[in-house]
Amino acid sequence: MTSSLDRRGFLEAAAATGLGIAISGSIEVLAGSGSALAAPRSSEGYGPLVPDPNGLLSLPEGFSYRIVSQTGVTPTADGVPTASDPDGNGVFARGTGSTIVNNHEISGLSTGSEKFGVPTLAGITYDPGARGGTSNIEVDAEGVRIREYASVAGTHTNCAGGETPWGTWLTCEESEQRKGGRFLKDHGYVFEVDPTSQEANIGKSPVPLTFLGRFAHEAVSVDPATHVIYETEDAATPSGLYYRWTPPAGFSGAKDALRELALSEGGNTAGQLEAMSCYSGSTHIPDLSLATHPGTRYKVVWKQVPDRDARVTSVRKQFADHEITRSRKLEGAWWGDGGAYFVASFARVSDGSSANDHDGQVWFYDPASEAVTLTTIFAVNPDPNVDSDSYDGPDNMTLSPYGGIILAEDGGGIQHLVGVTDQGKSYPLARNDRNTSEFAGPAFSADGSVLFVGIQSPGHVFAITGPWARPSNAQV
Repeated sequence: MTSSLDRRGFLEAAAATGLGIAISGSIEVLAGSGSALAAPRSSEGYGPLVPDPNGLLSLPEGFSYRIVSQTGVTPTADGVPTASDPDGNGVFARGTGSTIVNNHEISGLSTGSEKFGVPTLAGITYDPGARGGTSNIEVDAEGVRIREYASVAGTHTNCAGGETPWGTWLTCEESEQRKGGRFLKDHGYVFEVDPTSQEANIGKSPVPLTFLGRFAHEAVSVDPATHVIYETEDAATPSGLYYRWTPPAGFSGAKDALRELALSEGGNTAGQLEAMSCYSGSTHIPDLSLATHPGTRYKVVWKQVPDRDARVTSVRKQFADHEITRSRKLEGAWWGDGGAYFVASFARVSDGSSANDHDGQVWFYDPASEAVTLTTIFAVNPDPNVDSDSYDGPDNMTLSPYGGIILAEDGGGIQHLVGVTDQGKSYPLARNDRNTSEFAGPAFSADGSVLFVGIQSPGHVFAITGPWARPSNAQV
């Protein structure tokens, strides 16, 4: 990113487009001083963060948190401690409370936190050689934990996913692991998890939805009207793609419908799986990093995936660069405002991006116009170890019921939960005061009173409550 991308230009673009636009910090180098956590900052959002006396999670004044689950500590109904590496969350209404379906991004067994795997129980296990999966955590209206149990097991590197309009969670394997060694099956699939009970998942959740492709899945979003599914891919050398799966004629989304489709004759290739290719007029856009101005809009053409199960070649390698549009680290996704939001975590020309460095983009795909628009971009953070108004590496995301979006930071140095108001101002909503591990899986309860979010290591899921309202755009 060049110095021409100044704050005035971004705000002028915001005014012209009416979109939520953010630029993180200033293009000028920020001066460090004193304690990193005491650096000056603006008062957007819910105000400045108050350092946590327990050294865990700092929040704005009036907000509080409770620990819902903790890796290796909280007991589960399965008779084992909570599994490690919490990542994406789906949150579903359960009476007056909620059920959180929590991913575990476990790629192996180590002597560290990953030794706490998801238990490979009969009826919910896909591959006993893999230790990832999901846990369902039942909580009351205030986010107090009631019980926890495994809902799919034997999956690999469960990163993010997405909620369906029919009240289930799609958990995604960020992997291209093939069968061999301790792995008894291929990985890189999406699985559907029922939030209602462990019993509801027996014989169902371990069925891979192979028609959605086998690649390093990150997150998905689902169009509630058409049941089209949009998918992000977090991959490199070459960078990943953005996908669209269109159901076959006659498909009607409902609980168990995706599983039944996968198990049907020809289910492996049911529907159409396509990759995004962007154009500015007649000019092909090879990489999303070419966009540096909020409001940039590209027409989208969808290109059919030749071999969605990647039997010989990874899906993203089945296309020449002139055929599709790539992006470094496509991450979080969420459906809202009539379209599909998705996140590009960062870009560096030095590691393969086409044109410009940035520390995060948020895009919005409008299915009605078949166009994608850059709504939010973060300049390169000059010093991630200073707690300033600069952020880097947005990953998981959610839409706030109070306006704007919330992004889980997974960058360098100090880690935040970052809000962007519906008028385009970025602000800190939480800070990890314990270490530099990433935030993951922000998602609100159905009534909007509780925000659930995780910190991946040493492995916490939090319930955040407070004086929720439309976040402020004021500056001091």
